Amino acid sequence: MEKNRLGDTGLTVSRLGLGLAALGRPGYINLGHDRDLERDRTVAGLERQACTVLDTARAAGVTYLDAARSYGRAEQFLAGWLATRSVPPEAVVVGSKWGYSYTADWAVAAEVHEVKEHSRANLDRQIDESRALLGGHLRVYQIHSATDESGVLDNQAVLSRLGELRDEGLVIGLTTSGPRQAATIRRALEIEQGGCRLFGTVQATWNLLETSAGTALAAAHEAGLGVIVKEAVANGRLTRRDPKLTAELEGQVSGAAADAIALAAALQRPWADVVLSGAATADQFAENLTALDLPIGMIVGLRDITEEPEDYWRTRSQLPWI
Repeated sequence: MEKNRLGDTGLTVSRLGLGLAALGRPGYINLGHDRDLERDRTVAGLERQACTVLDTARAAGVTYLDAARSYGRAEQFLAGWLATRSVPPEAVVVGSKWGYSYTADWAVAAEVHEVKEHSRANLDRQIDESRALLGGHLRVYQIHSATDESGVLDNQAVLSRLGELRDEGLVIGLTTSGPRQAATIRRALEIEQGGCRLFGTVQATWNLLETSAGTALAAAHEAGLGVIVKEAVANGRLTRRDPKLTAELEGQVSGAAADAIALAAALQRPWADVVLSGAATADQFAENLTALDLPIGMIVGLRDITEEPEDYWRTRSQLPWI
């Protein structure tokens, strides 16, 4: 698989990465997630499934792997896979995130699945937890969902500690969500610690329904940040699990699946260094891979299906945990 530089971080990553949001916990907001895991939602069963998808991704040449403290046992599963497959640290780039805690205790019907806390104390606790599991494989550490509401980009205690982690060798990044992603990204470009820009990467939602962060991501890429695209298939809405949008996309690109079209649209952004697949099965990942083979000419003429950012994020917030 073709590789890209991850901005000015000095890291090289595969164009397509694998995110573990749907593989580390039994409930998630992706459409059809319950069908993906219906055979075995036990911890052991889900770990086997995660390892199978990771094996498929590695065989395809994927070198960027994305986890988070709030993705249930994703870091634990990933750490076990790295150890049992004897994957050396230099062979992959692992990114993880702090700021949310998983609270569902492996219950799909939990009232609350994750809790956000962007405090210095939580950062200190979660970086220790991530390092204990991932060791030298951990290369990128990101604020999970930086927003104005959380105040994290104004928290000098947090920013100072992140600067220390950067100076210890971690690439520090942030992820964004919500209708004001672009403003958060532009704000992050201005933040310095120790006379140097703090953030080396930004991970943001961009897909054919929600394109509002595109200009800011282009600016971040121009400034030297590595750009990671998440939710390129809109939590399953841009897959065959949404018949209306599937018909819209597949009617325009003959012979291609909706998810591949959506991923190709993200992969072909000139500012996107790596685009995450959120596949929960090996078959899904194999289909996602076909996005790499879709010519640019098939994508550039797609009809506009964008939604207003507020509408998109409202719909996302109403997706059930299943």
